Amino acid sequence: MTQVREGGRLRGRARDAGAATVLVVGLVAALLVLTAGALVIASAVVASHRARMAGDLAALAGAAALQDSADGGRACAVADRVARANGAALQGCSSGADASITVRVTVGAALWPRPASARSRAGPEPSGPE
Repeated sequence: MTQVREGGRLRGRARDAGAATVLVVGLVAALLVLTAGALVIASAVVASHRARMAGDLAALAGAAALQDSADGGRACAVADRVARANGAALQGCSSGADASITVRVTVGAALWPRPASARSRAGPEPSGPE
């Protein structure tokens, strides 16, 4: 590229040399920041889905154990085993007199600082006034 000087100043495209490089570097940096943010949010969403799935399966397994004449402690042990098999930690478990069971589980997220938690209930429909 030839540089033509008029009165000590560069004329034409010579003044803009390197401007596209700076623009491209800025756009790539912005894209990397957005991608990293999306990955962190996706990690939290995946952990939330895994917690809900593990909680539902654990509650169903516990309710099935209650239907098979297991006591509340044994049903919670079954629920704990199923939750662990699905990558969750059982945080709480309670069985009701109506053969229902309620569990609370947590699942750690890969990129999110707090674990995702879920609460699930399985058993017969609660009876109440209609």
